[in-house]
Amino acid sequence: MADESIKTAAPEAGAATPDASTARPESAARESGPREGGPRGPRPAGRPGAGPGGSGPREGGRKFFRRKKVCKFCVEKIDGINYKDVRLLSGFVSEAGKIVPRRLTGVCTPHQRRLADAIKQARNIALLPFGGR
Repeated sequence: MADESIKTAAPEAGAATPDASTARPESAARESGPREGGPRGPRPAGRPGAGPGGSGPREGGRKFFRRKKVCKFCVEKIDGINYKDVRLLSGFVSEAGKIVPRRLTGVCTPHQRRLADAIKQARNIALLPFGGR
């Protein structure tokens, strides 16, 4: 008889029983604001993007500061980009032989266009490689 009372009192192994501490009505879930945990679990406290402002404080209480990139050609007042200047052009070509984009180099749009044309000219007369090194 004691065994039967245990079986009726304890839930079955495969049955899902809602816990009172974790279960909450759907209206309360919507009103609580941003979720604390996603599909991969809760977010760490100091990670950038964790707070509502987008970036949390870094170590030591400092905010992350990204320096604005400036155009090398505008700063040094270089007007013409010569296709024969391989040393200058090779700094704007990746190891795979691709032209590095503006967002990585910080070159302004008009200079990036001239730079791309000069790199293409240098490739055509075999000063720069088309592919990887």
